Amino acid sequence: MRIWKFADNIDTDQIIPAEYLTTGDAKKLAANAFAKVRPEFSKEVKEGDIIVSGENFGCGSSREHAPRALLGAGISCVIAKSFARIFFRNSINIGLQLLEADVFDRIEERDEIEINFEDGVIMNHTKKEDYKFKPLPEFMQKLLESGGLIPYIKMQNSHLR
Repeated sequence: MRIWKFADNIDTDQIIPAEYLTTGDAKKLAANAFAKVRPEFSKEVKEGDIIVSGENFGCGSSREHAPRALLGAGISCVIAKSFARIFFRNSINIGLQLLEADVFDRIEERDEIEINFEDGVIMNHTKKEDYKFKPLPEFMQKLLESGGLIPYIKMQNSHLR
């Protein structure tokens, strides 16, 4: 797992530039994720990698393509001081794990971290530090565990068939 750091105000056009919005396929979107700000990202990102960012991650347009590109790239979680509201909801709805924590200045790209979502703790094994965060509400955690809103609804309604 690798940490990818991005500063404040990373907008959806930086995550997936507009000219690559010709598909909704997560893997195809991932091939162009951060193409203009970190061209190496799509070639070097691995399944389970984590993004650490500052404030207002996912600002800009309300397109669902941005979190879908991150899922397609294998990103397991985005940690940011804050998220744009629509990006936050889109991410939860499609199953991308997010957590709000002010750790941008404490976690480096080379650090090995582990996240306990239930207890609200990020363990930085490299620096031997722990950082607390407020866990998502139980309902949102269930959505994420189900893979997003649509799989959650299907699971909830499976007894109606």
